[in-house]
Amino acid sequence: MTAAPTPDVLRAPLVVEFPFTRSLGPVQSAFLTGLRERVVLGVTCSDGTVMVPPAEYDPVTAEEIRDLVEVAATGTVTTWAWNDHPRPNQPLSTPFAWVLVRLDGADTALLHALDAAGPDAVRTGMRVRVRWAAERTGAITDIACFEPCADDDSTRPPAATPHDGVFADPVTGIVAEARLDYTYSPGRAQTAYINALADRRTVGERCPACHKVYVPPRGACPTCGVATTDQVEVGPAGTVTTFCIVNIKAKNLDIEVPYVYAHIALDGAGLALHGRIGGIPYDQVRMGLRVEPVWTEGGRHPDHYRPTGEPDAAYDTYKELL
Repeated sequence: MTAAPTPDVLRAPLVVEFPFTRSLGPVQSAFLTGLRERVVLGVTCSDGTVMVPPAEYDPVTAEEIRDLVEVAATGTVTTWAWNDHPRPNQPLSTPFAWVLVRLDGADTALLHALDAAGPDAVRTGMRVRVRWAAERTGAITDIACFEPCADDDSTRPPAATPHDGVFADPVTGIVAEARLDYTYSPGRAQTAYINALADRRTVGERCPACHKVYVPPRGACPTCGVATTDQVEVGPAGTVTTFCIVNIKAKNLDIEVPYVYAHIALDGAGLALHGRIGGIPYDQVRMGLRVEPVWTEGGRHPDHYRPTGEPDAAYDTYKELL
């Protein structure tokens, strides 16, 4: 007897990006502005130790700390790991070492890249110095990387010197570009779910033990710990179980605010999925509202859900799905 062929499981590149804009307090502002001026600043903690990079509050006592000090641009590697395959936007495009460097005058270590000929050229205790970027803007990337220097390992580090932290045109805010790119596979269960959406059907899977229908399916019941293999078509209509009103416009999202995102329990499903509500003013969306999917030409999933015109569902019919 020949087993049925296993359906192809989907795979696709996935990129998660979030450019986070934040303002800087006086300590972080001084630190990043100092890097622009080729000055490395730390802060003196309540026990007299010097922390680099500086923080605004003592990690032990939680006291506010503001006493800035200047440390050297040379230091000692305390530990390291070799990176043989640099990823895009990392400090160096050629293989390098990630290192923790305790700068001379500091008591803590700074994480950065070390430009070295190979892993055999790196060791704990080696002396390194900052290689400054040719163009500096007030960011951690103003340190292009560290590089080996000729100081003997036993060189006595100089003491940190007080600094007022005052610079012309200080940096007051930064944009931190968070990005994660990888190849994602949704697995057998969600592959079937996604393929069904192409036919404008919503398919979940039922747990053989508790009989809950998971949409989207997860391949296994998280409560019972058993595989879900029985496919069940649900919907297309459903009930709004809860919702939120979105008032902040997302970058590259062509939807006017305010709009409503809701949890929707499709008929026959054992838990709610989320979707945008359209076709009704945002302030008229409510729990219990009956909705149906709206598909766009060529869309692989519903663009949004709109009211069906049915009476609202009774609370008791969806209270377990909140």
